[in-house]
Formats: sequence, C-alpha cells, structure tokens
Amino acid sequence: MSTSKQATAASSNTTSSSSGQAHETANRVAEKAVEYGQDAATHYVKEPARDLLTLAKEYAKDHPDVAACWAFAAGVVVGWKLKP
Repeated sequence: MSTSKQATAASSNTTSSSSGQAHETANRVAEKAVEYGQDAATHYVKEPARDLLTLAKEYAKDHPDVAACWAFAAGVVVGWKLKP
C-alpha cells in the first residue's frame, strides 16, 4: 500500500507540475499576443493616419483653390446636418 500512495503522490506532483508549466506557457503566449497587438495597432492605425494627413497637406499646398472648395463643401454639409 505504501508504494501505491507514493505512486499516487508522484502522479499528482507530475500533474500539478505540467499544469503549472502549461499555465506559465499560456501566460507567456498571452503577453506576446498583447505586445504584438499593440505594435500592430501603432503601425496600422497611426502610420496611415499620418500618411493621409501628410498627403492632404501636400495636396492643399499644391492646389489651394480645390482644397478651399472641399473645405467649404464639408463645412456646408456638416452645418446642414448639425442644424437644430
């Protein structure tokens, strides 16, 4: 009987050890996923927005009359939609 108790204790230690390793691995993978997600958000959200803003500024410098017409039209549409 003594050996079966030792075998059961060894089995439960192995189970808790592998469970602990799985938990640590899952935490490590989750941390890397969060880090990757934040990096992706920084690149795919901020960079294109900067690029579009830069392109709009360059277009406005090259074609100020067209940019002024677009700004006026956007103002009219926004004002019309916000009218009480």
